[in-house]
Amino acid sequence: MGQRIAVLFAFGLAGCSREAPPAPPTAFQKELQERLIKAQPGDTIEIPAGRFELTRTLTLTGKAGITLRGAGMDKSVLSFKGQTTGAEGIKVAADRFTIEGLTIQDTKGDAFKIEHSDGVTVRNVKAEWTRGPHKDNGAYGIYPIQCTNVLIEGAVAIGASDAGIYVGQSSQVVVRRSRAERNVAGFELENTKQGELYDNEAVGNTGGILVFDLPDLPVQGGRDIRVYRNVVRGNNEPNFAPSGNIVAKVPTGTGVMIMANDAVEVWDNSIEDHRTMNLAVVSYFVTEEKIKDAKYDPYPEGISIHDNRFGRGGWDPAGGSALQSKKVILALRLKLGTPFPDVVWDGVVRDGKTAADARICVRGNGPAGFANLDAAHDFANVMRDLRPHDCALPGVPAAALLASP
Repeated sequence: MGQRIAVLFAFGLAGCSREAPPAPPTAFQKELQERLIKAQPGDTIEIPAGRFELTRTLTLTGKAGITLRGAGMDKSVLSFKGQTTGAEGIKVAADRFTIEGLTIQDTKGDAFKIEHSDGVTVRNVKAEWTRGPHKDNGAYGIYPIQCTNVLIEGAVAIGASDAGIYVGQSSQVVVRRSRAERNVAGFELENTKQGELYDNEAVGNTGGILVFDLPDLPVQGGRDIRVYRNVVRGNNEPNFAPSGNIVAKVPTGTGVMIMANDAVEVWDNSIEDHRTMNLAVVSYFVTEEKIKDAKYDPYPEGISIHDNRFGRGGWDPAGGSALQSKKVILALRLKLGTPFPDVVWDGVVRDGKTAADARICVRGNGPAGFANLDAAHDFANVMRDLRPHDCALPGVPAAALLASP
């Protein structure tokens, strides 16, 4: 039976006191790491209020049912500004792990990474780089990868050079009531199945919400994603992703982008104030990267975009930080003119298939404009007629994990 283990040793308490100096970095991190190593299944490890400086990655491996609990976001702060060992702030490979009520700052690499785990809960956790957007910030803020049954709620991510709140190669995922700001990508579901993003806020990133499926990864076939009741606004931060990252190609000023994913339903969102485009549905071919993976499916199909509220967008289209992204946007700008419509589809379909076979349905979005870009033919026959896409698809099934608010 689990027990509560409070990291309330003498110097830990001193770190909470207004009169006393912060706890010595080596003493605090040594004690906390020892607690993680010695924890038994079901234990709760508590971190008191205060600011604690750490210089190396905290790790937990193979211990099921552990909870790491702070006194509250912005109350228990783990700062890795002086990190000398490891890249992540906290790295976990353990089932039924919960982390809640704390802030992780200024890690060399990812703030919180958990992999190969079943039953992940991230609640009221902030991942932040305090200098703001910078190419040398860690790639990911909150980063479950190859996990199942993932719940992220009440989280905040600021300043990640790839994605603030990211779930990759996972299944049964819920991300809700969280906020991402001033990251390259605010929220990203990549190569993930049965995922939900709802009641979130993506503001001031390069791209607000990305739903991607990429080649050359162990888990592929991203599908069955629901994106609803989110606020996606003013994601116009210049792209600061390091060269070579796929998100370096995301145009500055992108609200929602769906790439090569199948069965994605997007509804009841407020999407506005994006200088390039409010919402895009594209194939992997827009990256202009060669596909070497014979198993990979680069086409988005079964996409339903309905009953959203679109505001201003597309008035000053820009590229990403990658040169080829800038060239694509310039070419499109010459063909399409400005402003870009609210919903754009690259129009790329499988050989022998038609636009109708792709099942890209767009309806009930008020006066939102639409364009099929005909990207396969260098935008030669851009079509703005929405009628071929005025269709309805069956709703995407809810994720089994905590599907109800």
